Amino acid sequence: MSAPRQSLMAADTTPRGRRVIVTGAGGGIGRSVVETLTVSGCRVAACDAPGVSMAELVSAGTFSFDVRDRAAVKDGVRGVLAELGGCDAVVAGAGLVDTIHRAENFSEADWRRDVETNLYGAFYVAQAAFAALAESGDGRIVLISSVAAEIGLPGQVAYGASKAGLVGLARTLAAEWAPAGIRCNVVMPGMIATPKVLAMPETLQGALRTSIPLGRFGSPEELAGVVSFLLSPAAAYLTGSVVRVDGGFGLAASAMTG
Repeated sequence: MSAPRQSLMAADTTPRGRRVIVTGAGGGIGRSVVETLTVSGCRVAACDAPGVSMAELVSAGTFSFDVRDRAAVKDGVRGVLAELGGCDAVVAGAGLVDTIHRAENFSEADWRRDVETNLYGAFYVAQAAFAALAESGDGRIVLISSVAAEIGLPGQVAYGASKAGLVGLARTLAAEWAPAGIRCNVVMPGMIATPKVLAMPETLQGALRTSIPLGRFGSPEELAGVVSFLLSPAAAYLTGSVVRVDGGFGLAASAMTG
């Protein structure tokens, strides 16, 4: 006699009820993450640098601090925790992508600004939220990297280096903080149709699309959906992982058969 079949329940892919800090909330990707998580039932603190507009963002509140300033991050996160009553997740999306020079011409000021924003900032925010994430019992961290971390991006050495650094940061935090119940993963977007990408010349956009097997740019909402999944119960056994959201960018597009 065969054993009775156990019923399978669908995994819950909605991160409802989570208290989430999102940095870089004023950008194209950050805004979409904030909106997606809010609609999913999360309480979201939208954070960005002083002077960055976060108008029309529907969230639990907006907060301004410079992620490069460790003391400012500690103060800012303290204010967020008071507003949210704790923290269950951090989405570190603050980043600079506009500095373009050949490596031999990269100034120290540009290098420091980009690396400190993209890499130091992510660490400072995660570190400031550590105690609250551990107290939640199911803490999640998602770091927003870039395919530039793996394929390189000529003209943007600081961006590529800092985004690669996020992978090492995530895997180290995943290993160190697992006993505290904290998971840390990386989302690695390719070409996403943010306002900055759509402002590029159409000839350049067309050339980039030809290098993407799916033949189009991703939408900010598609990327935000992956972030939302990583904060959900369904992703409870994922940590130290890198999820590329790039339409297959970098895959060989040619074929040996006709």
